[in-house]
Amino acid sequence: MPSLLGIDIGTSGTKVIIMDEDGTIVASATETYPLHTPHPNWAEQDPADWWAATVDAIRRACERGCVEPTDIGCVGLTGQMHGLVLLDEKDQVLRPAILWCDQRTWDECRWITGAIGGAKRLRELTCNPALTGFTAPKIVWVRDHEPDVYKKIRKVLLPKDYIRFMLTGEYATEVSDASGTLLFDVEDRRWSHDVLGALGVSEDWLPRCYESPEVTGRVTGMAARETGLVEGTPVVGGGGDQAAGAVGNGIVKPGAISVTVGTSGVVFAYMDEPALDAEGRLHTFCHAVPGKWHAMGVTLGAGGSMRWFRDTLCEAEVAVARCAGTDPYELITAEAAQAEPGCEGLVFLPYVTGERTPYPDPNARGVFFGLSLRHTKAHMARAVMEGVAFSLRDCLELVKALGVSMGEVRVSGGGARSALWRQIIADVFGAPLVTLKVTEGPAYGAALLAGVGAGVYRSVPEACERTIKPAGVTEPELSGVALYEEYYGLYRDLYPRLKPEFDRAAEIVSRRSREH
Repeated sequence: MPSLLGIDIGTSGTKVIIMDEDGTIVASATETYPLHTPHPNWAEQDPADWWAATVDAIRRACERGCVEPTDIGCVGLTGQMHGLVLLDEKDQVLRPAILWCDQRTWDECRWITGAIGGAKRLRELTCNPALTGFTAPKIVWVRDHEPDVYKKIRKVLLPKDYIRFMLTGEYATEVSDASGTLLFDVEDRRWSHDVLGALGVSEDWLPRCYESPEVTGRVTGMAARETGLVEGTPVVGGGGDQAAGAVGNGIVKPGAISVTVGTSGVVFAYMDEPALDAEGRLHTFCHAVPGKWHAMGVTLGAGGSMRWFRDTLCEAEVAVARCAGTDPYELITAEAAQAEPGCEGLVFLPYVTGERTPYPDPNARGVFFGLSLRHTKAHMARAVMEGVAFSLRDCLELVKALGVSMGEVRVSGGGARSALWRQIIADVFGAPLVTLKVTEGPAYGAALLAGVGAGVYRSVPEACERTIKPAGVTEPELSGVALYEEYYGLYRDLYPRLKPEFDRAAEIVSRRSREH
């Protein structure tokens, strides 16, 4: 049987995995690239970096696994959602890609809401409100701020779909990633003519949209020469990173939900029919399972908050880890474990890049509340982990309010490798957390979708049943559940009280930036 290749175009790097039909990882490789922040609240990357990383990662994975390109039966794609890649009439990239975590488009979101006829009408058309991370506000921003670029646009692609174009020469996407553009009719699984018309966006700019396991194109001769793949190898639709990650976690039927602790944090629930949060605090998107949907809550600064803490305050731990050949996060976590739960009243708000769920607020900022002379770096590290857990619970409570059954909570992502962080989340949720034997995340889901496209599996649920197995369970501790219930109430009260001050600070920063 053929090997299956999954490609994940992440924010920090591209991961490639190769797996066999039983779901065993044969080989993997990751290539990193920079993220650029030329102005406050901006986040951009060069799509050429994605392609170079993809080429190198494919070749290294094949070499490490001693896999012949002829053995690869199908390719699946996934990656960071919402990013804006603009091509001109010669298929050249017009400007750096604007990423999911970019927060420059608050004014454009308000304009879109008004142009559509209000927030309620926008949710009727797209199942979602206008948020700064989404793709449509980015297009409007380019229109308003870079008109010379805007007039040259001929194609609009998402990050993974730019890599698809480089592999196959096809302009294509799939329903889960398209759902996050704010240009998509999520209920009917097609581009929204009403939204496109109101925003003045030509449907000719947009790629053809497929279901996730469908074949969207085949590797071209040019791409084959660069990557080492065989010309004609099929490439399926794949999925946005959260939908593909959910496939990799087996969240493809009612009952289980997933919690992902990556750069962002996500609570993800499968749905047979689309359901909406009345205030638009959750995303409702098409799932990578054909004909199905999912609800999703997102905290933007999950692992990102811990990375900020490491880079800003843990120079010593990074140096020691480098000398010892270990991960600095292991040292930081060991320190955090020395602090008692609740950190003697120290609470962290993980809004270091603004927030999305339940507060769609680009002006929100990270906060340490309750610092005293007794607090140490260990308390601060643990407070970061607890604050992220509280933010994920905000997402969980909204998902539960939709009536989604919560039979099992499956946890994944880099943060979930920490036993301490898993225990904190289990205690904050008051629910067991199940870990899985395979931890490759979205790339694994992309490979499973490729297997469906190649006919290795008859359906996405069958692919998951054959390959995904539990590895362990983290049970909540009753004392921790009771303590964190109190601290969660304190955490919940802080944002509403600080909201006016977040806005005030943002105005000061904006005004000073204009003056200089």
